[in-house]
Amino acid sequence: MWTKRQLQGTMKESLSDYLLVVASNRQPYSHLVKSGRLTCVRQSGGLVTALDPVMQAVEGVWVAEGTSPHDRQVVDANGKVLLPPENPSYALRRIFLTKEERDGYYYGYSNEGLWPMAHVVYTRPVFRVEDWKQYQRVNERFAQTILDEVGDRKAFVWIQDYHLILVGQYLKAANRPNLITSFFWHIPWPNPEVFHICPQKKEILEALICYDLLGFQIRYHCDNFLAAVDANLESRIDRERNSVVFQNHETLVRPFPISVDFEGLSDISQSDLIRNRAEELREELGLKGKKVLIGVDRLDYTKGIPDKFRAVDRFLEKYPEYKEKIVLFQLGEISRIHISKYKELNDELNALAEEINWKHSQGSWLPIVFTRSYTPYQDILALYTLADACLVGSLHDGMNLVAKEFISSRTDADGVLILSYFTGAARELTDAILVNPYDTESFAEAIHQALAMPREEREKRMKKMREIVAQNNIFRWAGKVLSQLLKFDFQEA
Repeated sequence: MWTKRQLQGTMKESLSDYLLVVASNRQPYSHLVKSGRLTCVRQSGGLVTALDPVMQAVEGVWVAEGTSPHDRQVVDANGKVLLPPENPSYALRRIFLTKEERDGYYYGYSNEGLWPMAHVVYTRPVFRVEDWKQYQRVNERFAQTILDEVGDRKAFVWIQDYHLILVGQYLKAANRPNLITSFFWHIPWPNPEVFHICPQKKEILEALICYDLLGFQIRYHCDNFLAAVDANLESRIDRERNSVVFQNHETLVRPFPISVDFEGLSDISQSDLIRNRAEELREELGLKGKKVLIGVDRLDYTKGIPDKFRAVDRFLEKYPEYKEKIVLFQLGEISRIHISKYKELNDELNALAEEINWKHSQGSWLPIVFTRSYTPYQDILALYTLADACLVGSLHDGMNLVAKEFISSRTDADGVLILSYFTGAARELTDAILVNPYDTESFAEAIHQALAMPREEREKRMKKMREIVAQNNIFRWAGKVLSQLLKFDFQEA
């Protein structure tokens, strides 16, 4: 089993002569002012959850956008700050964008165009020429920052996700033989019919096959990508090597299912700090004597939060004896609120929670507690440990690390995972109760099954899933990607 120490040892030995550069839109840590004091907080989301421990292990450089007004205060003359604050082990190089750049590149092309196209949840993608131009401009800025950071050193450059597709193309155009490049696509890759709607489909495919290594979450996404290449580009696809040859350059295409730091999460979850916090939260939130369902999602239309609420509503209709005995505690941190679809979702959830709570409330009891405020990561872990079931109802998801975090936190081998079929994680975690979130009736029955499940069966299922996540942890994921990169030869200048 890969561990942080093993990865650190292997990569220090193998990468001692090389620099590892990771680039992503989202930064791993942000600097904020709280109670008059400048403080550093870890960002939420699967990418940060996955990569922060990896970067701590290999001591590389992370290039990302600085988004807080206070992020500029802590960087040095080169735009860098050492992280994490309690034990600095890698450098974060921040890029600061203008409002116009962020509106076009992030809110526009990335999240009104690529995101809905990839997730296929009946939200129409919007592609604007002006957004594409800003997307190109920002990607070129990222590429130039990476080139400045690397200099003449041999470096592995690992680009993350759909915001930065074009970076590899700009790096290749710079003709730097000291670079080997990889790209990891964290979200689903759509089937060729869906991808065909993208006006810039050829530009995107040509940019992606500039990388030496291209990673997806599961084999199905790899197959969809290769089918898109086959339909749109004059290239040669080698099915034996799972690669694409285009203009004399070969790109390897591989599935690398992402994961979490199982050992680290298990250790902290059974600490006195988390156990005590769990009891405090049980008291503060009025959860004593209640069966607790936990949901942890960004406020995004792909996460199926309305479907989760409707399932709880139907469950209470069918099993009214559970009234006053259960609570769904749903965390839904606000995201991309500048986009109209996200505003509509926020309004829908407000109305839905209010309607269901009014319908079923008795005395001071409400079945749904919905919070959109920032929740410290330690509190999230504490909530995982006290929950009777975790509900992951994504309508479409590349992997979903909430499911794996919940399993990692359950050192007591208790708790039930209710997991959407439409997540990458469902292919690994078959001992979860798998649900179709579009089917309210079966989702409600899954909640009943979870709450009525005997301890012996809960323990049996949880132990199996913990073994899977322990084996396929984040360090194994990183180790597989980096080991593949180490097989490449640097070009001769």
